[in-house]
Amino acid sequence: MIATFVLVIIYVILAIPAALTLIPWAMITGRADPLYNVAQLINRAAFAAAGIRVQVTGRERIPAGRACIFMSNHLSNLDAPSLFPRIPGRTSAFLKRSLMLIPVLGYGLKLAEFIPVDREGRVESAQESAAIARRILGQGIHITIFVEGTRSPDGRMLPFKKGPFYLAMESGAPCIPVSIDGTERIMPKGSIAIHPGTVHITFHPPVDPRKYATREELMEAVRKAIDSGLPEWMRS
Repeated sequence: MIATFVLVIIYVILAIPAALTLIPWAMITGRADPLYNVAQLINRAAFAAAGIRVQVTGRERIPAGRACIFMSNHLSNLDAPSLFPRIPGRTSAFLKRSLMLIPVLGYGLKLAEFIPVDREGRVESAQESAAIARRILGQGIHITIFVEGTRSPDGRMLPFKKGPFYLAMESGAPCIPVSIDGTERIMPKGSIAIHPGTVHITFHPPVDPRKYATREELMEAVRKAIDSGLPEWMRS
């Protein structure tokens, strides 16, 4: 539990002053980059203090100067803070609309153009989220999606949600498959305890959605790529 305590303390000590300073700055200037960049520095500092190492492979495979859709497996609440600081530039992501209602945090997420999603599955809400995502990609901002839609209970990949692949085929943005492992041991699903350990992140070569005739073919290509970077026991 020491790592849990350290992580929380670092976030509290650093995140509150940063939010009080940089959220007003973003409101005044309309620029969210400083807020986003400082948030990722805080993630890195908190992980280091808690004894969590992140090993990255394949970062050089990410195309420069293009907004991409990063598609990752999902194991733990630590996946996003492990992954986001390792993505070059700035990334948005889909998240539960309820998180936007949390004081201060929710407003910061809105300023950083994170994309709210309703879990009810309403068509209108899905269309609204997709439109926001296309606009964000058009601004040169990446989008990161945990394509299973929820955390795996045992580490093995769940079926993928279809929405991300509609977005990829409509936008034509390169898909970057990402394999994550290690977070399932550091902070297992259903637990608030955090343990020191190592997270492994693998960025795979871009998958061009324009080369696939159907959403299902694109989905299978991304799944195979993510699978190839996981430990054998996690593979589909």
